[in-house]
Amino acid sequence: MKKLLSLFFLIVLSKFSFSQSGAPEMADAMRSSGKIYVVACVAAIVMIGLIVYLVTIDRKVSKLEREIKSRKKTS
Repeated sequence: MKKLLSLFFLIVLSKFSFSQSGAPEMADAMRSSGKIYVVACVAAIVMIGLIVYLVTIDRKVSKLEREIKSRKKTS
């Protein structure tokens, strides 16, 4: 069942990817008006924010793991 469902989603996804003929005109219009740089900057800021968030979460988890290890050793 999972294979059939995933095959269906892949077929539907391929149909959508081939039917994007309007995308180049939109990209050209945004490039000509200079808005493409705003979109690129916003995407970069979001990606940098996600990376910073993941690094801080990783540091907190590592700190908690060290605390748990030290508690187990003393017990």
